[in-house]
Amino acid sequence: MALILTFLGKGGVGRTTVAIATAKRFASQGKRVLLAIQEAGPAPGLMLGVNLETDPKDLAPNLQVVQFQAATLLERNWEELKKLEAKYLRTPFFKEVFGQELGVLPGMDQALVLNAIREYDSSGQYDVIVLDGTGDQTTLRMLGMPEIASWYIRRFRKVFADSDLGKTLSPFIQPITSAVLNVGWTEDIFNQPMAQQANNLLEEGRKAIADPNRVVAYLVVTEDEGAIATAKYLWGAAQQVGLTIGGVIFNRASDISLDPFFAPLPVNPIPTQPFNDWQPLMDALPNFDQASQAPRAIAINVAERKVSLFLPGFDKKQVKLTKYGPEITIEAGDQRRNIFLPPELSGKPVTSAKFQDSFLIISF
Repeated sequence: MALILTFLGKGGVGRTTVAIATAKRFASQGKRVLLAIQEAGPAPGLMLGVNLETDPKDLAPNLQVVQFQAATLLERNWEELKKLEAKYLRTPFFKEVFGQELGVLPGMDQALVLNAIREYDSSGQYDVIVLDGTGDQTTLRMLGMPEIASWYIRRFRKVFADSDLGKTLSPFIQPITSAVLNVGWTEDIFNQPMAQQANNLLEEGRKAIADPNRVVAYLVVTEDEGAIATAKYLWGAAQQVGLTIGGVIFNRASDISLDPFFAPLPVNPIPTQPFNDWQPLMDALPNFDQASQAPRAIAINVAERKVSLFLPGFDKKQVKLTKYGPEITIEAGDQRRNIFLPPELSGKPVTSAKFQDSFLIISF
């Protein structure tokens, strides 16, 4: 399993520059590195001095680079889908549709990129994957897909099972699916081999995002007021998807101190990069091994019957707590998080909630 590292921040703060320097430094340390670039345009290739391709290519010793193209990823994933269809369905109906004729729908590119990262991670070929993504809410929604998708499955599975429709259809599911599929199904449509495989992948994704030794992000800022405000907002939003923010990289650093804006995160100043000389920037980068010491997004204390969420960048008016179903939902900014409670707290009413020092503390 690789360490997956990405960077968040306002456009123009130098995220791509920092990502390239990070990949080069890990490679110089003997790590097997993949620099994965999400931007489809020519700018990253010009910075690297190579023509980027949709398959990994050697850039330097221990370092490969790949540029994602959503259309190519869609074509490849469609062929895999057709193989699964042929495996499970007696009469496949997607076989006459070809990946080369499909267009990329909005949001589809994020899912395709996330799956590509998962495949490169599981290949065992890399120690570090540096993702140069969009660096904004889109990246956070992409990384939060496993958490969100698993919630949809949990919630709608229960809703369907308890509904009159679900109870009416259950006796007919097994004979109908036996006539259509090459495998036998039970009455529970959510407890089938394909569904279990999908659930396992989502669970692996959720655990990876929550583990700072597996997936971590750093904020990249300049002294620009808008860049600082955007970074603080993304810091809080990252907590909503369970992503650890390991620290702040102060690009093109000046004499001002950013510590008051981002405490308790460490702020690492780095100089302006000399043209075509990456070494000073590589030397100035933070120690990425210390990311696990950063504040965790959530802490659950069963003994005290409390749940604490770290939500920096937001004030009390921007945070909303609701409990409609078996889980509690936290809304902060433009992100929602459904917290899956342990059995000791599940179903218990919320007795109090307070927002103090950037922590939302919920008591049961």
